[in-house]
Amino acid sequence: MSGAVTPSSYVFAPDEQPTFPGSPYAPRHPAARKAGYMGIAMLSALGATFGNNLVTVNVQPLSGSLGVYVAQASLLPAIYVAMNATANLSLVKARMQFGIPAITHGLVALYAASALLQLLWPGFATAVINRGMCGLAAAALTTFTVYNLLQVFQGKLRPLAPLLGVSLPQLGMPLARMVPVELLALGEWRGLHLLELGLALAVLGASFALPLPPSERSKAIGPLDLLTVALVVPAMLLICAVLGVGRVVWWHDTPWLGVALACAIPLLGAAFLIEHHREKPLILTRWIGTPEILRFAGIALLVRLALAEQSYGAVGLLTAGGLTNDQLHALFAVVALAMIAGMVVAVVTLNPARIPHQVCAASLIIAAGAWLDSQSTSLTRPPELFLSQALIGFGTLLFIGPAFLYGFSRMMLKGPDALVTCIVLFSTTQNVGGLAGSALLGSLQQIGVRHNSAILAGQLDAANPIVADRLRAGSAAVAGAIGDPAQRSAQGAALLGQAMTREANILAFNSVFLFVTALALATALYLLFLIVRRRLRERQGE
Repeated sequence: MSGAVTPSSYVFAPDEQPTFPGSPYAPRHPAARKAGYMGIAMLSALGATFGNNLVTVNVQPLSGSLGVYVAQASLLPAIYVAMNATANLSLVKARMQFGIPAITHGLVALYAASALLQLLWPGFATAVINRGMCGLAAAALTTFTVYNLLQVFQGKLRPLAPLLGVSLPQLGMPLARMVPVELLALGEWRGLHLLELGLALAVLGASFALPLPPSERSKAIGPLDLLTVALVVPAMLLICAVLGVGRVVWWHDTPWLGVALACAIPLLGAAFLIEHHREKPLILTRWIGTPEILRFAGIALLVRLALAEQSYGAVGLLTAGGLTNDQLHALFAVVALAMIAGMVVAVVTLNPARIPHQVCAASLIIAAGAWLDSQSTSLTRPPELFLSQALIGFGTLLFIGPAFLYGFSRMMLKGPDALVTCIVLFSTTQNVGGLAGSALLGSLQQIGVRHNSAILAGQLDAANPIVADRLRAGSAAVAGAIGDPAQRSAQGAALLGQAMTREANILAFNSVFLFVTALALATALYLLFLIVRRRLRERQGE
């Protein structure tokens, strides 16, 4: 068994059969080959999220290079989310019918081609194509990560594969924050496109060098599956577009946002009706409607909303204080290390009976981190956020793996027909939930800024000695550059207005952090209630 496992070279034992339809066989491998599969899993996990996170954290400077407004550039991450959230509607069955290599290699190759296209002809149109292909490839690579890990963890350790498979891609966010902007912006952001292209090609090369064992193939895709996909994908694109730009163009100032939602709802409704009345549905609507699955989806969504505190809240706070992305490298290095620690703790404490306890603990840790952030001032800098953001990073990885494993275990009890439903449900709560979290927190922050600005402006009375001193200090600061006394006074007032706006922003962010604290605490209390209720029922059953 020195080379890749093939049907003709190896007879698979009963315990080496695929875990679910479309997944590869899991023969016993030597240590060297397991190390190879682990390396491919880590590379594909990075390839799934790193490129998109590079775009997400640099949307504003990218908009200038693309020649569009920030609102238009904000559509790029939304397109990725929509395509990623809906990809498994078709990918799960496509892998069953055409095989893992054909689907994974095909999508990654198309992603590489779109990155090359954007490299050669940079522009907004090619960026849209690239983001869509990135979302599809990311869905394929996340599952590909799990498949490779299934070759590493076998027998009783097999549950570690899905846990690590959804945890490792989360490291893409802090790692993207640590890449210098100067490197990415070389030659009209060709540095970014080259990184995306190089990573996609590296994944392709590694997967060809050490292919997965074969999987059983069978006809799986039906005509109504394609109709459902054709209805859901445009609906999700419209919803994600609204969530992505709503807080930028503002919700009730932009009529097309309402039109987009009005179009999306009938599309989703039609897809639901088709699936609800099918003999062999793609999505098990009745299973999704059970109390247990609704609770699972609700908790997963609430925690993902709270986790937007890190991607939007902390970064927004520091940006309001005048910091740039290049000044946040140390902070996100700490976050990355905390995430790894959270993943290790999730693995060590893994037990199907303890999953609700893990998610409850993660919610409490996220609440603690958000509460620490709510004490911020205009002088807060990255070192003051090391502890709070480390807690949130730790809580992220303590939550996401066990939460997916819980949904996966429910799916295994239901049967393989629930595979598509389980993966799409989890992907939607996490991807669309993250986009919705940024939209929600961003909207609350902007409302808070307006409210706080009105209160602070009402207190700026020129007769107040403190206000008068600040105006004189502002005038004196520009005295060397402006000779006209009237202009100096105007500039002094403008500087005071800037300081007021900065303080209004900080107060608004603190309110957002308190909201996240309350949201995470409420989630933890609800989980605690469910745990206690289950214990009581078990005792009564005895």
